[in-house]
Amino acid sequence: MRGQEGVRRYAGARVRVGRGQARLLPAVGPGPGMVAGQFSVLSPGTERRHLAGADREAGYMTLGRTDEAAGWLVAPVPHGAAFDPACPGAVTAPAGTPPSLAALARFGQMACLGLDRVPAVAVNGALVVGSGPVALGCVLELHRRGATRIRVVTSRSKAPIGRAPGVTCEPPDTAGRGHLVIDTTGDARRAAALTAPGGVLGLLGTPKAGDALGALEVHRGGWTVVGMHELAPAAPGAYQAAYTTVASWLVEHLDPALVGPWCRTVPGVCAPELFAVLDAPSRPAEPVVLLDWRTS
Repeated sequence: MRGQEGVRRYAGARVRVGRGQARLLPAVGPGPGMVAGQFSVLSPGTERRHLAGADREAGYMTLGRTDEAAGWLVAPVPHGAAFDPACPGAVTAPAGTPPSLAALARFGQMACLGLDRVPAVAVNGALVVGSGPVALGCVLELHRRGATRIRVVTSRSKAPIGRAPGVTCEPPDTAGRGHLVIDTTGDARRAAALTAPGGVLGLLGTPKAGDALGALEVHRGGWTVVGMHELAPAAPGAYQAAYTTVASWLVEHLDPALVGPWCRTVPGVCAPELFAVLDAPSRPAEPVVLLDWRTS
């Protein structure tokens, strides 16, 4: 990442991916004024796309802090990189927030900002397509907004997201339609097929380049389609405000017994092995996986 002045805002990425492989890079000490990256977060959909492409630094969510008493800084920089605390897009967790909830809140922040752009519609009975970390952040944000019934469409049996408050998991071939449908997988067409006439379709997952919904299909369905990219235009301060709201709510209301089934922390040196099984049944069941770089 580079700022407007062209100065690099991070250094020492720990993972590079491309052509189907991930490789570990040596640790580099943080430069003057930078914060060491202590944890980073695996985002399976993004990582799979990057893994299949050209060689590049991997990751976009790394945690560090200025001292032990400070809240975690969550910065949009590669896995394990040291970073400038003032880098664009960084947010600060409330002091005392554990790394697992700081990471989970970052996914909830995406849903919070996206749902703020959805027209007024009942959130109860919302249908969420997917069961990964973006989906988990979304269902928790829907619950925070008052939803007591949330349907999750997933092909994974016994998906951990099913333990979220108010959630019922449904396989894709039997799922009915919804008036508020939020895709978290990047497959807009599949989500569109589940959207009731006159409904709202939210695109929280990132579609592949070239994917399209037919204008005639949207027209006949009477749908409202909402792009929910986290970096869509927002008021100054909205990014941090949404993150603080979500993180504070998680710390105060989330059952601690759910953190284990939802969040796993593994040594950063295991990154290549994790990348190798992202599409395999042996991949971690937990939606949120943190790489620990403190001793790697």
